[in-house]
Amino acid sequence: MLILLRHGRTAANEAGLLQGRLNQDLDEFGERQAQAAAKHLAQTDGGIDVVISSPLKRAQQTATALGLPVETDERWIELSYGKYEGVPHADIPSEVWQMWRNDFSYVPEDGEALSTLDERVRAACDDLVERASRQNIVVVSHVSPMKSAVGWALGTDIGISWNCHLDHASICRIEIRGRRPVLSAFNETFPVDVS
Repeated sequence: MLILLRHGRTAANEAGLLQGRLNQDLDEFGERQAQAAAKHLAQTDGGIDVVISSPLKRAQQTATALGLPVETDERWIELSYGKYEGVPHADIPSEVWQMWRNDFSYVPEDGEALSTLDERVRAACDDLVERASRQNIVVVSHVSPMKSAVGWALGTDIGISWNCHLDHASICRIEIRGRRPVLSAFNETFPVDVS
């Protein structure tokens, strides 16, 4: 099975900023989310065999909480929002959001197109099919790559990004049946100890 885990919360997430490639640490609550995710995933049938992560600190820290060696794959890095990184979501001009929604090849200044992200994530998914057919592989990543992987599993395009929501530290599960991906869980969440 391919198990996708979104990283825990950061200060930029809490502040409502478009984070992209900003390389922030998890905040205190994000660290608790990572620990809760590790506890939840420890109950996976057959255990976890492999952990792969985006190179960004928030993903690496979430992956490390799983207590296994972590492979890094650059293809799972978050979308680059270019000049909009660190900007509050509410301050992004509405025409920019429309460009992202209507044109998957739109590239913000110094950023990356959704279509480019989609190509790299789908290639990463294709490369994991054989391993995930016999092992439980956790990939710790970000909201946009995870949505791309869900689109890959469902046989739809990256436009699915605008029609679904993923919480911090949430899980999506993609079973490999034969060589065919089947989405079996989306935005799976679990309790986080806040005491």
